[in-house]
Amino acid sequence: MADSVKDIPIGLQLYSVRHECEKDGGQNFPRVVEAVAKMGYQGVEFAGTYGWAAADIRRVLDDNGLPCCGAHVGIQTLLGDELDRSIEFHRTIGNRYLIVPGLPEPCRDSIDAWKRTAETFNQIAERLAPHGMVTGYHNHAVEFQPMEGQVPWDVLFGTTGPGVVMQLDIGNAVHGGGDCVDILKKYPNRATTVHIKEHGGEPEAVVGEGEVDWAALLPAIGEFGGTEWNIVEHERDPARALADVEKCLRNLRQMIQNL
Repeated sequence: MADSVKDIPIGLQLYSVRHECEKDGGQNFPRVVEAVAKMGYQGVEFAGTYGWAAADIRRVLDDNGLPCCGAHVGIQTLLGDELDRSIEFHRTIGNRYLIVPGLPEPCRDSIDAWKRTAETFNQIAERLAPHGMVTGYHNHAVEFQPMEGQVPWDVLFGTTGPGVVMQLDIGNAVHGGGDCVDILKKYPNRATTVHIKEHGGEPEAVVGEGEVDWAALLPAIGEFGGTEWNIVEHERDPARALADVEKCLRNLRQMIQNL
């Protein structure tokens, strides 16, 4: 566990550069990983595999000295017999963080549904633990909007145990009205991985150029998050995605240095 945000490695969610990865039927994926490594990112998180097999993904990562710092996976891949197949795939690529980035409507259309979903996450976490893996949930905006007098985010993380990662997406949470510093304090050591995403600002704004109060938030991640990876995610103009994520990294490093 890091003692300071300055000690937390920085990865990139490849969804940020998915259009580049998808070029030539996915054959551009290795070139993107190479570019990301040269920028100075220390790991990559997946959201899709661009048609590549697990062993080949691992080879590309190893060739570029980049570990896998997570993957966004559908909850159906973590249920029943599918979980065994997922464990084997993620073991091969070297990933231990299996993060669900969204849920089907029946899993979140009421407070009771959120409670049932929380128990499902607890069960998945229990099955993953012997393999050194964890599951988790990545927010959008809706999780912070009251439902039946309760906040779904609080229902989920008030019901799940420490084996379920709270992957706090900063930009999405701010968009939904969440106070990220308060969230980190309320659920200490649960934000094992954090999505560093900007909110607001000009259309071309990258991390550090929008409305997020990074000067308050970055120290809170280091102090309360129990965070093992800060993961940049940027989803604006696909035409400049690679240049933008490089700028995100540069700005993030500068902000951390200035703390």
